[in-house]
Amino acid sequence: MIDTDPTLAHAHAQAAVKRAGRIAVVRETAAITAYATGDFALALRELRTYRRISGRDDQIALMVDSERGVGRPDRALEAGRAVDRAALPAGVRVELAIAMSGARLDLGEPERALSELDIPELDPDRAFEWSPALFAARATVLEELGRIEEAQEWQRRAIIAADALDVAAGYAESEELFVEDIEPEETVPAEEPTSPANTGNPASDPESGADRLDGPR
Repeated sequence: MIDTDPTLAHAHAQAAVKRAGRIAVVRETAAITAYATGDFALALRELRTYRRISGRDDQIALMVDSERGVGRPDRALEAGRAVDRAALPAGVRVELAIAMSGARLDLGEPERALSELDIPELDPDRAFEWSPALFAARATVLEELGRIEEAQEWQRRAIIAADALDVAAGYAESEELFVEDIEPEETVPAEEPTSPANTGNPASDPESGADRLDGPR
């Protein structure tokens, strides 16, 4: 229900907490639904409980975004720097980079926001599950810097990547699809980076397969 009625989804999560509050996935779900309803303080509390129970950092990007949500971008950056990124799955590293970039923008540091996105997973020619959000985040920062043409190119690539992944979804037995002629119908203005909970999906470890995006960088 999180995409259609996040308030009701959160009510179900709270009911689960009352019955099974010591189970990690229950507290994780409570955190995600709290974030979806805009209760960032509660999301933070639930995320800390989830991490204490599970010993995992796979929701670190949501913690960073929740710190941003309560108006503490400095604390958000501290939280992100406190984890070993090399130990995180690729998808989680990407979500964390996007959240850290957002915190830099909150502090009025667009150049440093751009550098947060300079990660190995930023491959303009291949589409992984994280590529559309990562490309769109870069477009947002470039637009903030006034580099409009570059921003439009990265936003175009975000659309192409999303289209390529949709096509690849029809090839369940293929790990990789080479896409030569996929073009977006139109270029849309850059949007704010999408955080994990905004889509109702916590950061996860995507499959290793990728789609090839042909065209000029």
